[in-house]
Amino acid sequence: MWTADYWKEYQVLDASGGEKLEQWGDYILVRPDPQVIWNTPRSHEGWKRKNGHYHRSAKGGGEWEFFRLPDEWSISYLLKGAASCTGGRESADGKRSTDGRALTFRLKPFSFKHTGLFPEQAVNWEWFSHHISREAKTRPVKVLNLFAYTGGATLAAAAAGASVVHVDASKGMVGWAKENAAASGLGEAPVRWLVDDCVKFVERELRRGNRYDGIIMDPPSYGRGPKGEIWKIEENIWPFIETTAELLSKEALFFLVNSYTTGLQPAVLSYMMNQALAKKLGGHVEADEIGLPVAQSGLILPCGASGRWQR
Repeated sequence: MWTADYWKEYQVLDASGGEKLEQWGDYILVRPDPQVIWNTPRSHEGWKRKNGHYHRSAKGGGEWEFFRLPDEWSISYLLKGAASCTGGRESADGKRSTDGRALTFRLKPFSFKHTGLFPEQAVNWEWFSHHISREAKTRPVKVLNLFAYTGGATLAAAAAGASVVHVDASKGMVGWAKENAAASGLGEAPVRWLVDDCVKFVERELRRGNRYDGIIMDPPSYGRGPKGEIWKIEENIWPFIETTAELLSKEALFFLVNSYTTGLQPAVLSYMMNQALAKKLGGHVEADEIGLPVAQSGLILPCGASGRWQR
């Protein structure tokens, strides 16, 4: 399992009874997690001093209960994979690092338990930012981020030295991603922020002849585009990977697919990417679960799966 274990301002403190106890900077949240099917003693003191608790409803959905939690706050992540490119540049708060680049994320609790950040994705940020920063020393690197949400992967790629096209169907999410970029000192980075249907955008890029050195996609299980287009991952992901692979340049570095859908296990991602990428372009494919360490128990909490192709 690939583990996101470089966080300093985020941590899974404990997990029990269908919920995880998380430290997000100065605040502690309790959120449901379908992987936590065990019911161990909740001995960590954080359970008693939580600042927010998302209660799942038996009818679907749920609602937040707050205890001295601000409407918004921020946490930072030191991206080590970008160290060779950034040279210890300053972040938005003026702090300077010699071993990476600080990315800052605005957080707020909103519908369906989310905060605007998936911390486990940091393990993928480290992987592709290493490839980008190494290559960006000698040539321009172009990256496409599809279903880009609030921009964690976009910021990591930009910090590593890439120019990025960030595409998401939600105007609100794209706006949030821009705010994260500004907070991270990347407001002037070469990023194109696009509100668009990802499938239609890829089709247009193919017709335009545009190509990318790296592609990232984090598709939802189910979603709708700006004009009501329906996306169902089980039906759409295979043809979409095949089509999007055509956007890779002759000097392409990587292709990353992330999934939270139960049916898309690492073996499934590996098979699809071998067929769509390695069989045609060569290179290497690997896939695995991604996860977060749990402080109380020492276990690694599974948080989905990722497939990676690299030249």
